[in-house]
Amino acid sequence: MSKADLLEAWHGHLTNGRRRSPHTVRAYTVAARRLIEATDAQDFATLAQVDTARLRSHLAERRQDGLSNASVARELSALKSFLGFAREQAGLDERAAPRLRGPRIKKGLPRPVTPDDAVGLAETVSEQAQVEWIGARDRAVLLLLYGAGLRIAEALSLRFEDAPLGDRLTVTGKGSKQRVVPILPLVRDAVAEYLRLQPFAVGPEDALFRGAKGGPLSQGMVQKAVAQARIALGLPATATPHALRHSFATHLLGAGADLRSLQELLGHASLGSTQIYTKVDAATMLDAYRTAHPRAHSRADD
Repeated sequence: MSKADLLEAWHGHLTNGRRRSPHTVRAYTVAARRLIEATDAQDFATLAQVDTARLRSHLAERRQDGLSNASVARELSALKSFLGFAREQAGLDERAAPRLRGPRIKKGLPRPVTPDDAVGLAETVSEQAQVEWIGARDRAVLLLLYGAGLRIAEALSLRFEDAPLGDRLTVTGKGSKQRVVPILPLVRDAVAEYLRLQPFAVGPEDALFRGAKGGPLSQGMVQKAVAQARIALGLPATATPHALRHSFATHLLGAGADLRSLQELLGHASLGSTQIYTKVDAATMLDAYRTAHPRAHSRADD
């Protein structure tokens, strides 16, 4: 096999076998290409010999390129998955792939996660699940939080009669107040994939999202899955399911959405509850300014 053949097989596995998003396929393929080039591997048997020490050395070299702890943690997650696939292709035990812990991430002030990290959380939760339909379920729930701005309780209150999702969804929020939210194709497709895979016989009034034993899915199970995923991605403890709803609001506001429209999408009873996102967005912009502006770290004379 050539290096291109190795990448093509990995790309096909992610796209067709695991049905990962284009974002994840792109990031995981780039990470795999770097490792293939660093090891000069021509087949999966060679890649299967990459041990913990070699993987640690590779990541140390990547860190010299200026990668942050969070970026290193994300690349490590991609490479663990790739090396597990390589071992499987070589006829070896996938579970024996290198088990290297990611770097510790310094805790900071609560911040909305980036769009890439929001999708990355959903993809990583799916990848870490031991059962395919459970991974599809958790991915669908998280994309509803980020892609439609739902509270976790609102997502888990959906019924089978609400599916299949269309372009819009009527949601019952706090105080039994209903609102209509748009549904992105990515979110709609994720829910459809979960419905295709879930194994239970259910009625229209039953909860849409089911637990492993067939009962309604609990918030605690979603929170546990996200906690494991954010460790793998090197995200702070503030990257919770509810943070995805906050990110939905902050990113819309940053893209030019007005407060009244955002209030309706979030289901806030008062505009005051929505105005907090102007402060969050201002904090995000100030943080970006301090990081990127050439004079941010020097005292101006004027």
